[in-house]
Amino acid sequence: MDEKQDPGAPPIIDGKRFWRTLGERAIGVTVVTAADKNGPAGFLALSAAHVAADPPTMLCSIDRKTTAINAVLESKHFAVNILAREHEALSDAFGSRDPAKHATRFVAGDWTTLRTGAPILKAALGAFDCELDQVVDRGGVIVAIGRVVDCLAKGDGDPLIFFRGKYR
Repeated sequence: MDEKQDPGAPPIIDGKRFWRTLGERAIGVTVVTAADKNGPAGFLALSAAHVAADPPTMLCSIDRKTTAINAVLESKHFAVNILAREHEALSDAFGSRDPAKHATRFVAGDWTTLRTGAPILKAALGAFDCELDQVVDRGGVIVAIGRVVDCLAKGDGDPLIFFRGKYR
């Protein structure tokens, strides 16, 4: 336990300890995208995952500071793009907090759409096209839960993995 508390209460941990422990889990790198009246938007999402196969459902956590949050909420859709090993630079561009890089995110890569209009990276290992079904508010993030309306799988290539603070 990190601080004094009621012995019957659940332990309180600090953010650094939490993130350090999360770093012990290898994560496939994804970019979540959406498109609204302002055009395409997207962000690096290390917390995108499937919820269920019946019905096909995905989720992603979106930091409230992420500029793309408005595109997801207004368009009511998002796509989860699974990045390949060769997409490290693309991952860095979508993960950058530098506003100057935001405008160039969709320049690096060949993009298309499926059913919802959310940008799909043609070279992604796979992509899930989702209609926003539910939003869960949790502190500084929202969890977007989407019903998968289309998806595709490339069928070859190696994933871009993030582990202990580094790409693998």
